[in-house]
Amino acid sequence: MKRLFSLCLAVAIGLGTAASARAQLQPPEVAARSYLLLDMTSNQILAARDPDAPADPASLTKLMTAYVVFGAVREKKISLEQRLPVSVRAWDERKGGASVMFIEPRMQVSVEDLLKGMIVVSGNDAAVALAEGVAGSVEAFVEMMNREAQRMGLKNTTFKNVTGITEPGHVSTARDLATIASRIITDFPEFFPLYSMREYRFNNITQPNRNLLLRRDPSVDGMKTGYTAAAGYCLIATAQREFPNGKRRLLSVVLNTTSMEARASESQKLLNWGYQAFDALKLFDANQAIVTPPIWKGTDSEVKLGSPAPVYVTVPKGDADKVKTQVERIDPLVAPLAKGQSVGKLKVVYGNNLLAEVPLVVLDPVKEAGIFGRAWDAIRLWIK
Repeated sequence: MKRLFSLCLAVAIGLGTAASARAQLQPPEVAARSYLLLDMTSNQILAARDPDAPADPASLTKLMTAYVVFGAVREKKISLEQRLPVSVRAWDERKGGASVMFIEPRMQVSVEDLLKGMIVVSGNDAAVALAEGVAGSVEAFVEMMNREAQRMGLKNTTFKNVTGITEPGHVSTARDLATIASRIITDFPEFFPLYSMREYRFNNITQPNRNLLLRRDPSVDGMKTGYTAAAGYCLIATAQREFPNGKRRLLSVVLNTTSMEARASESQKLLNWGYQAFDALKLFDANQAIVTPPIWKGTDSEVKLGSPAPVYVTVPKGDADKVKTQVERIDPLVAPLAKGQSVGKLKVVYGNNLLAEVPLVVLDPVKEAGIFGRAWDAIRLWIK
């Protein structure tokens, strides 16, 4: 049977008034067909419009292209130093005015250079060369991209190519693209700095990163631009800023704006609003004992339960005292219990909204007691 334990938390970190916070909750007007603002610190969506509407992702596609390549490097299927041939198919990507890094047939280009060319200057030619180097063909690589999309739980994304060129059935959404971008940051932190490079020089040609916010906002450190006639001007931008209770990372997605300037200004507007209108509250540290319930038939009388990761939530400024937690756990807890074993969950609520649900795990193992201790606790449990 389960027993519900509730405990209220008031977090005091110098917040503004509740009235002013409510006034700030209305998101700004964003001139984009769809958008999403994610607080990565708490994994909460702060604002969105049509986040699941199908959209042409343009070169935002290359986020998944990069994710698959990053995985291949980590699994040692390829190395950053490995030099890949440039096929005629990759060279042909320069036709039609597409973004390229200017690789040429008969070149042997390192995986590291190709990644920079694809990420910093959005080179279609680099994307094709990487796909062929990892999977043997573009078509086989696209299958890998779609399998990864399924593994991530992206319900509204299908890839038909590795570059983002407009093609029937090649589709994603603001929500799914935010998931891919955030997974790059969390799963491959060693590669994330590539997205902050302001320019890249290859083959004696220097090209700028088209993410204008990298030059305007020192807290912006990535991620990716995209444009086709069908998609309009798109941008995923992420920023990390320091606050008294730690760093906060926000990630914005704007799809189908009217110009390079528009996608930059609308993204900046969203990021600033997210930082100004909300606070991320750190409720518990990683491996902090959240509750210490009794345990039966064990060598200890209590067991420490907590989360292996810090517990954060994001709420409007001034509303920290409205955050409450509920602990749901198995009762009675009977030894033995292994470290990391899940025996319940922590729910964090704000008004009628469930902000987070975190597994509660055993922080320190509890061994089974001897025969007499087990027998005594069996009698106590029977009486109880």
